[in-house]
Amino acid sequence: MAGFEIRMMEEQDIDAVVAIEKDLFSLPWSRASFLFEIGDRQRSYAVVGTLDGFVIAYAIGWFVPDELHIGNIAVARREQGKGYGKALVEHLLAEAQRRGIGIVTLEVRVSNARAINLYRRYGFRGVALRKGYYADNGEDALVMMLELQSDTDREAL
Repeated sequence: MAGFEIRMMEEQDIDAVVAIEKDLFSLPWSRASFLFEIGDRQRSYAVVGTLDGFVIAYAIGWFVPDELHIGNIAVARREQGKGYGKALVEHLLAEAQRRGIGIVTLEVRVSNARAINLYRRYGFRGVALRKGYYADNGEDALVMMLELQSDTDREAL
């Protein structure tokens, strides 16, 4: 993945992020939503993945006491299947560990087998089903959770 970098999302990235969002999702987040996320650095953790300087992916997570909730991970359609989504997940998990976070949660469409399989590879497990969660078609969401080991937990092993 030469030329791929992950960095904090900035205002100049929003047009590219919104373009990816609109291409991939039937209920895309608005420009204002992304602007809000980059303005709330205390709770929100918004990053972009760039390839040779061009935004091709992004992730949004929220840090709340002892938890990271992953809100959105997206990779431009033309770049999918090349490991960029995996790199974003690893980046978010590393940041959670750096902050001493113990639990990571997310929701994913039950029909999104590709994403569910990706999350399972990292140890996420399904813990609940949110019936009719997605407003566009009433699809259910699988709630997934990962318990991270802290450095103290690893030392005790």
